[in-house]
Amino acid sequence: MKKFIILLLIFSLIFVTAYVKNSTKKLEDEIFITKENLRILKKEFEKVKLEFDYLSSAEKLIEYQNLYFENELIPKKITEIKILNKKVFNEK
Repeated sequence: MKKFIILLLIFSLIFVTAYVKNSTKKLEDEIFITKENLRILKKEFEKVKLEFDYLSSAEKLIEYQNLYFENELIPKKITEIKILNKKVFNEK
């Protein structure tokens, strides 16, 4: 009877160890994938932030206007800006 209990204990320990090891491996894989996704998103964020900071400054926009468009751009008031609907384009 003692041998049976010892064998049962050993097999249960082996089973529990295997279960814990597999669970840990799955968690490690999920953490790795999350870190990789986060790394990619951080790179994308840096690019978008750089673009926003670079293009959103008034000085840069005026410089681009003078450099590329000369007198082609004219200022508009916000009240003059209209929203176009798809229906307007489809009817024409």
